[in-house]
Amino acid sequence: MTATLKTTIIQEPSSSVANITLDSSGGVAINGVASSGLPLKGSSSGTTTLAASATASGTITLPAGTGTAAVQGVSTNIVQGTSQASTSGTAITFTGIPSWVKRITIMLQGVSGPTNPYIVLGTSGGFVTTGYTSTGIGVSNSSTTGGVSATTAFAIFNSSGTNTINTVMVLNNVSNNVWISSHTGSYSTTAAQFGGGSVSLSSALTQIKIQAANGTDTFTAGSINILYE
Repeated sequence: MTATLKTTIIQEPSSSVANITLDSSGGVAINGVASSGLPLKGSSSGTTTLAASATASGTITLPAGTGTAAVQGVSTNIVQGTSQASTSGTAITFTGIPSWVKRITIMLQGVSGPTNPYIVLGTSGGFVTTGYTSTGIGVSNSSTTGGVSATTAFAIFNSSGTNTINTVMVLNNVSNNVWISSHTGSYSTTAAQFGGGSVSLSSALTQIKIQAANGTDTFTAGSINILYE
């Protein structure tokens, strides 16, 4: 024997709002928040699946266990910034980095102009120019060609502003507001570079600036972008 219960509102007696509201198009609102037709299904093993409606595809599955699951970014967990031409000016800045970010990739493609580029991290209070431990090394045919160290930024070695830099720096969040950096790349057709460092910020990282060590060298070529996740 089967039966159909027809209603539009399901509400716990002591609740001040409708716990579940049904509309005529098949939509469901839970505690006043519409689900737009996305069915939520649980299983006896503790797994919960959020499935797309019949006219779409894809599911989000929350496995059994403890912890927090988050969907971040615009369309993926890895968010690409807006590429900026490094053809003029003394600094390239990326702002609006979300507080949930744990890894940032900085990409310098065909960049020239600055001798020893610096990567400066910033918070809502401004850019941080103290407390870094950072070293950058240049090598050519297995021989060291030079190096740079800094306490005011993450340093990338470049012997001359006329060189062309193709380098990737990755920043990883260790815990709280502590970040470590590592980078590899090239600064000419015959010379490579690598290095790393660390810094502890007073609050969440929200912005990044790329500039020359002396703060006055002008960018003349290339482009710079970031990824964050």
